[in-house]
Amino acid sequence: MTNNDILKKLRVALKLRDDEIVKILELVDFRISKSELGAFFRSEDHPKYMECGDQILRNFLNGLVIHLRGPMPKKEEKIIQKKKSS
Repeated sequence: MTNNDILKKLRVALKLRDDEIVKILELVDFRISKSELGAFFRSEDHPKYMECGDQILRNFLNGLVIHLRGPMPKKEEKIIQKKKSS
C-alpha cells in the first residue's frame, strides 16, 4: 500500500475535502496548494500523478492529531494545571 493509498483512504474515511486537508497541513506549518494535493489523488497512469512522499504523509498525520485533539498545551501550562489539581 502506497502513501497515496493511505492518504486517499483517510480522506474518504474522515470525509475530508481538499481544502480541509490543506488547512490540516497548515496546522503543522506545511503549505501545499489544492492542485498539488489533487495530484496525489489521481490514478497512477495519469500524466499529472504525483507520488505522496513520507514527509507529506507524516505532516498530514501530525496535523490530523492537532485537528482532532487540539494543540498540545505548552510545558508551563502543564505545570500550572498540575499545581491546581494538587
